[in-house]
Amino acid sequence: MANNSILFMFLFLSFCTCHGAELELLLSFKSTVNDPYNFLSNWDSSVTFCKWNGISCQNSTHVNAIELSAKNISGKISSSIFHLPHVESINLSSNQLSGEIPSDIFSSSNSLRFLNLSNNNFTGPVPIGSLSRLEILDLSNNMLSGKIPEEIGSFSGLKVLDLGGNVLVGEIPLSISNITSLQIFTLASNQLIGSIPREIGQLRNLKWIYLGYNNLSGEIPKEIGDLTSLNHLDLVYNNLTGQIPPSFGNLSNLRYLFLYQNKLTGSIPKSILGLKSLVSFDLSDNYLSGEIPEEVIQLQNLEILHLFSNNFTGKIPSSLASMPKLQVLQLWSNQFSGEIPSNLGKQNNLTVIDLSTNFLTGKIPETLCDSGSLFKLILFSNSLEGKIPNSLSTCKSLRRVRLQNNRLSGELSSEFTRLPLVYFLDISGNDLSGRIGEQKWEMTSLQMLNLAGNNFSGKLPDSFGSDQLENLDLSENRFSGTIPRSFGRLSELMQLKISRNKLFGDIPEELSSCKKLVSLDLSNNQLSGHIPASLSEMPVLGQLDLSENQLSGKIPQTLGRVASLVQVNISHNHFHGSLPSTGAFLAINATAVAGNDLCGGDSTSGLPPCKGNKKNQTWWLVVACFLAVLIMLALAAFAITVIRGKKILELKRVENEDGIWEVQFFNSKVGKSLTIDEIISSTTEENLTSRGKKGVSSSYKVRSLANDMQFVVKKIIDVNTITTSSFWPDVSQFGKLIMHPNIVRLHGVCRSEKAAYLVYEYIEGKELSEVLRNLSWERRRKVAIGIAKALRFLHFHCSPSVVAGDVSPGKVIVDGKDEPHLRLSVPGLAYCTDSKSINSSAYVAPETKESKDITEKGDIYGFGLILIDLLTGKSPADADFGVHESIVEWARYCYSDCHLDTWVDPFIRGHVSSIQNEIVEIMNLALHCTAGDPTARPCASDVTKTLESCFRISSCVSGLKFSSPV
Repeated sequence: MANNSILFMFLFLSFCTCHGAELELLLSFKSTVNDPYNFLSNWDSSVTFCKWNGISCQNSTHVNAIELSAKNISGKISSSIFHLPHVESINLSSNQLSGEIPSDIFSSSNSLRFLNLSNNNFTGPVPIGSLSRLEILDLSNNMLSGKIPEEIGSFSGLKVLDLGGNVLVGEIPLSISNITSLQIFTLASNQLIGSIPREIGQLRNLKWIYLGYNNLSGEIPKEIGDLTSLNHLDLVYNNLTGQIPPSFGNLSNLRYLFLYQNKLTGSIPKSILGLKSLVSFDLSDNYLSGEIPEEVIQLQNLEILHLFSNNFTGKIPSSLASMPKLQVLQLWSNQFSGEIPSNLGKQNNLTVIDLSTNFLTGKIPETLCDSGSLFKLILFSNSLEGKIPNSLSTCKSLRRVRLQNNRLSGELSSEFTRLPLVYFLDISGNDLSGRIGEQKWEMTSLQMLNLAGNNFSGKLPDSFGSDQLENLDLSENRFSGTIPRSFGRLSELMQLKISRNKLFGDIPEELSSCKKLVSLDLSNNQLSGHIPASLSEMPVLGQLDLSENQLSGKIPQTLGRVASLVQVNISHNHFHGSLPSTGAFLAINATAVAGNDLCGGDSTSGLPPCKGNKKNQTWWLVVACFLAVLIMLALAAFAITVIRGKKILELKRVENEDGIWEVQFFNSKVGKSLTIDEIISSTTEENLTSRGKKGVSSSYKVRSLANDMQFVVKKIIDVNTITTSSFWPDVSQFGKLIMHPNIVRLHGVCRSEKAAYLVYEYIEGKELSEVLRNLSWERRRKVAIGIAKALRFLHFHCSPSVVAGDVSPGKVIVDGKDEPHLRLSVPGLAYCTDSKSINSSAYVAPETKESKDITEKGDIYGFGLILIDLLTGKSPADADFGVHESIVEWARYCYSDCHLDTWVDPFIRGHVSSIQNEIVEIMNLALHCTAGDPTARPCASDVTKTLESCFRISSCVSGLKFSSPV
């Protein structure tokens, strides 16, 4: 009994000692990090640590798992938790942890099996060690740098290794071959160079290889063909050369083979066509050649086949028509010839067909839509002939049809003009004919219609059955009659081209009702009468071509006063009188006004001066004197500010008839210009600029009587908000910290018991939502970079970091120099927004709508939507994206499955050929910013770097971080 008591006491003391050590290690970790959400609030010695948040214990005694993912924990971590003697799993992923990963983490614990530090801000090298029990190591989506250490091979028990989404350099170490148990191997989205080691063939348990988005070169090792367990092989976006190894035919379990965006040559090995498990096969954007063998029929489970942008020749295999699961077939931009397989679609489940830009001949098969699911049919730029098949006229699933630049003939059937879901129809550049104005159009979803370059005749249709039309091109036909006045009801119209027809009569006044019209081309017709003065009022009209008509009279002197109008052609009409002295005509080219009886204009117009037009020689003298006075006043104001600035910036108490006010300004000039009485008296209905949700705030434009400065004042009428103890210090800190050229400055705050006022700088400009459609690509670049820099400043240079709260075009003001200024949601106000307003905002991240928590990743999501808007001209608020549930889904579809010119904003489409790489990379960035999983989105710093890289060089390589495939 005595011996048993001694043994019990010994065990008890050992337990207490070990238990106490674990407690100290956990508390040491807590003390090194920031915990803004107080998730670690119950990490206290008064509570047994087995009941702490995020802690799991084995047999209620020792810590065996720590789960702290996505808790917004920040700071640098010590190695203390890695010293826990029994811990098997540590997950700190998706936080804001920074600094270097402690170098001794792998020498501190012999029990660790699972370690996930992904999606943080860790820097420095990949830590090394020799934990034989470690099975999963995920360090992805950080900022780890340097080379992958050769010692990585000592993790001999690893099943999952994910180092993707970092900035690792150098070559893949040969020691990788030592990790023979490895199943998932991911190094994607780094800056690795060199060849893929042949030793990778020794990892016989591999199921997933993801080495994409690096700078790997050399040939693909034939030894990969020895990995018979492989399910997913992804080597995309590298510089791999040579041929596809025939040994790939041994990969009998392979379901996904992605080799696109490399420099591979040669033909497709016939052995690959025996991979009967293949579901998705993508070899696009290489230099592959040769014919596609009929043996492709063996891929009976194939759903997606992407071979576009190569040099394939010969006929499209007829055996493709006998692949029952085939849904997506994209063979565009090759050198295929001959006819489209006659039975294509009959036995398939086709949803997407793109065979464009080849040398195909013959007729379009009647069977393409036999599945009843075909929604995208792209056959443009071939030599197809004959009529549009009757079967397509009854294909109710069609949404996008592009048949332009072929040799199609015949008339459009009445059924074809009633397809209900088609939103994009381009049949231009054919030999189609008929009097389409006599048919009934009921294409209710139509957004883009291009009938140009055919032989259509007769009058124009009064309606196409859709009020969503954005682009309408009817040019280069034989239409006659007048321009329908009903076109003025096309409220969404952005581009209208009716040039090179036989139209006559007046230009309808009703066209000025198309407030979104950017480009109007009525040239080369027989139009007569005057230019309607109402065209001057069109807010975003940028291009106007009225040349080669019979128009007469004087040019409205107001035409061109809207800044958007930058390109005008009125040549070869019967105009007389003087050119307007508005922006569009000040330096107009001589060819754009030739063939009239006009005078005036700049020397570039080549027109004679108008009689009696004298320049005021004293004008420059007046301007100079005025500027001198302004400079003197500015110097005087500066001197006063230096003397009194300290007093003005102090927190003051001011009493007036409304009570006692606490007033503090963060800009001395503003503090001298405005008084509390002036602020209160200016918040009247006539100065109202925006009204917030009930009980929150309203904004007013205020002008100082002292020096005529303008400000924006936000009146907060939510008493609960302004009396909250944390609100006032937060706002004061907000005003002192936020000083960035791309962020609207908070100049001052005033508070009483009844209300509060926030004084912002006034930016002379317009909201991005108002001007976006008229911005050139260069101007859009500037806007994107400016917003990204603002977010980087808020997220990384403010301490603590600041969340913008609502990143949308309505929150961005673009000034006269095309510089964007982000208007922030104020701390406190950003979080009292009711659920209705959160759910109704089109730019709010999905997780924010669910949790109502506004985060940095939510800011990135909103910015991603702005990028999509800048690229495509479409916003999330647009009502319909066809079969796609959201703009993000639509954008992903366009990016992967559509030609560039089908989704790029028409206003910048003319420059696409020179900026194609930029646009592709920025859409890639936008899609990562709008990832459904917040942890997969890049941080603001990486976003800025990627944009600057893309804009600096024409062929940029994305440095984005990708989410782990595990």
